[in-house]
Amino acid sequence: MNASMLSYILFSCLLLSVQAEYCGVREIIRYTNQLLRDSSVSCPCRQAAVRSCSCLPIPEPGHELTCFVDGTKHMLETNITSKPVITRLYQTFQSLLDRNLCESLPHGDQCQYKTKGNGTEFLNKILTTYQGLHK
Repeated sequence: MNASMLSYILFSCLLLSVQAEYCGVREIIRYTNQLLRDSSVSCPCRQAAVRSCSCLPIPEPGHELTCFVDGTKHMLETNITSKPVITRLYQTFQSLLDRNLCESLPHGDQCQYKTKGNGTEFLNKILTTYQGLHK
């Protein structure tokens, strides 16, 4: 094996290890803080509400990422005013899940939760989860 081949292999391994740890922490914290300033996410969680306010999954440990994908997708179907920010957040979570990135954040095959909360509670769960990764 020549030196150029060895350097190519080492560079590829380094790139894969960096990519596997990409969690999007700063951008997710920024988007979540923007959404928390939007008063339309703080309405009460009502199981019967169709499009106004929604009940979103508060994930069990180990299922955060799949629940964040499900919850942000559901938020896109409601009357929340910050749709572009929610779209970016949803796409980031979906990309992390699809590409199996962010090994620091385990994710099950499907969202598992015992409780549901309103948009503010759901966003606060995202924020505390990602602030924990940021340390």
